[in-house]
Amino acid sequence: MSTAILTGQPVPGSSLEGDLRSLGFDVRVASDAADAETLLAAVPADERVAVVDARFVGHVHALRLGLTDPRFDAAAIPGAVIVRPAARPALDRALRTAAGDASNGSVVVGIVADRVAELLDTELHRPELGELVAEVPRDPQARNEARQAVAAVDDEAIRLRTAVKSRDGFFTTYCISPYSRYLARWCARRGLTPNQVTTASLFTALIAAGCAATGTRAGFVAAGLLLLFSFVLDCTDGQLARYSLQYSTLGAWLDATFDRAKEYAYYAGLALGAARGGDDVWALALGAMVLQTCRHVVDFSFNEANHDATANTSPTAALSGRLDSVGWTVWLRRMIVLPIGERWAMIAVLTAVTTPRITFYALLIGCAFAATYTTAGRVLRSLTRKAQRTDRAAQALADLADSGPLAELLARVLPRGPRALAPLFALAGTVVMVLAAWIDGPGWSVVICAGAYVLVSSEAVAQPLKGALDWLIPPLFRTAEYVTVLVLAAKADVNGALPAAFGLVGAVAYHHYDTVYRIRGNAGAPPNWLVRAIGGHEGRTLLVTVLAALLAATDFKVALTALAVAVALVVLVESIRFWVTAHKLGAPAVHDEGEPA
Repeated sequence: MSTAILTGQPVPGSSLEGDLRSLGFDVRVASDAADAETLLAAVPADERVAVVDARFVGHVHALRLGLTDPRFDAAAIPGAVIVRPAARPALDRALRTAAGDASNGSVVVGIVADRVAELLDTELHRPELGELVAEVPRDPQARNEARQAVAAVDDEAIRLRTAVKSRDGFFTTYCISPYSRYLARWCARRGLTPNQVTTASLFTALIAAGCAATGTRAGFVAAGLLLLFSFVLDCTDGQLARYSLQYSTLGAWLDATFDRAKEYAYYAGLALGAARGGDDVWALALGAMVLQTCRHVVDFSFNEANHDATANTSPTAALSGRLDSVGWTVWLRRMIVLPIGERWAMIAVLTAVTTPRITFYALLIGCAFAATYTTAGRVLRSLTRKAQRTDRAAQALADLADSGPLAELLARVLPRGPRALAPLFALAGTVVMVLAAWIDGPGWSVVICAGAYVLVSSEAVAQPLKGALDWLIPPLFRTAEYVTVLVLAAKADVNGALPAAFGLVGAVAYHHYDTVYRIRGNAGAPPNWLVRAIGGHEGRTLLVTVLAALLAATDFKVALTALAVAVALVVLVESIRFWVTAHKLGAPAVHDEGEPA
């Protein structure tokens, strides 16, 4: 329960108390700041407390935005202020000061809320209200004008409009959001939560994958339709969170994690369906997962490297800003990077009308072009901007690199090369590792190249990652590890090796995504023991090459399967434990808008 303390003399005919109760507040009335201070002392320390001027006039949604958003410890709108338990001491001090001011006659009774907001010695969020009305009229005429302003603006229409993400892809904006927002409102009115809708989206996608796995035309058509409906639900959960302000750390993690699980499970379903028709496309399915994951790592690494960089400007960024003023170029540039809406629509349509092989070919070509376009643009920005990266950015890149005990040990004992060469070390190691696996296949020569990869990857992270192109190091490491597993499994040429490799890459990719979501949620990277337990990227790469050289093809398949199960169990158990515990302990709520790609 949350408590709202109304200060000042209640206004006859005011709906304020009813509005606050409709938002879940227990309303108490105080005559002045001193009385409010007394009432505050009786409120349990684990409750949110709002101080609201009794003369407040405004939209209910303005109150909702100002008083119910769980992401902020303290927030205010004209005539109202609220604090979460973490900011209760600041509210105590502010009310005490306001009460003293009032006793001295320096504050007019009835404006306590605004004075408290001024006195709060903590970070204060003030939501953008736009057309919404929120004010404290001083006389009957002003009050009448404020009421007329409230009546002139439909706050429900604004609430629906702002439930839609402000920046999204063309397909999502024009083909999904025009009606999914109403589905979000329908869910809100029936008490459904965003997490429940997220889970429904996951189950729908898994059923779609099962339909695709049947290998029949009817199954493929049903799979395409269900995948599109899953995406509608995926849009709905975020819109429901914005519509009802139901943000949470756990919800943001579920939404991001389930998106990846849905897409990659669908790839597996397509591969199984193709196999039923006699076409083995597991290599294409794994290639699509590798490419998509590496694309995301490029996004994450670049954003983290520039998250809090200073002097963060470049001619390339300026050109992009000028292009944004030309409307059609904005949509074109959003579409050619194949964001999730366009990508899932393409997959759904091609699944229904073509074959899994054609679907994967189109997906690989589209994602490869998008990856080249976005990566090239970010490299140009990095080379032309004069950014100074912080220790936080360097630590985030080091965490994303996922270096294990071998790299840590070698980084301490090897001589350090020039700082500017770190991305070249990572690139050279990746090229050598992938080419060796591609040309020689399973064998000891590849193991030797894997040893060289361990050495150069250790050198790449031996110093803080603050260089202009150091954000490329994590995606290069992902490429080396994932592609090596893919190629060696394909070279094994035994039935079941590629599905086992798909499972292993999927488990490792989950760990890498989980690292990203923890960093985004300001929760820090996964614990060191977890990274050491699963070997780090260089340890896993070396282990897979050794297994491929030592074991027969059939035994290698079994080893890949066992390794996939072991990694999946360790990372899933620790990840679920962490996020559920954080949610139960009241971690600050977040709402991750996600990446368009």
